[in-house]
Amino acid sequence: MTTIYGIPNCDTMKKARAWLGTQGIEHAFHDYRKAGVPAERVRAWVERLGWEVVLNRRGTSFRALPEEARSDLNADRAIAIMLAHPSTIKRPVVESGDELFVGFDPDAWARALC
Repeated sequence: MTTIYGIPNCDTMKKARAWLGTQGIEHAFHDYRKAGVPAERVRAWVERLGWEVVLNRRGTSFRALPEEARSDLNADRAIAIMLAHPSTIKRPVVESGDELFVGFDPDAWARALC
């Protein structure tokens, strides 16, 4: 089963979900603004891809954090930020079997999911 994590009103999420639909890929949508993200999921993403890939440091949610929260980041601090503020996670995160993607890349998705 393919699961896509994100927030529904994000333009990138809308494109990603539409792409999955046009490819006929059944998927579950996990709204992490409403449902949160299980800590074990975030830790697994960070262990596999690195916190630098998973944490969206360019987004307004991250930039709105106090400077002391944004400085001296490491994996543990980044995970704590993402758990406390799920909208700081890059979107979308897609899990499908052994595949894990962060961000919408139709070419990579097509190679792995179609």
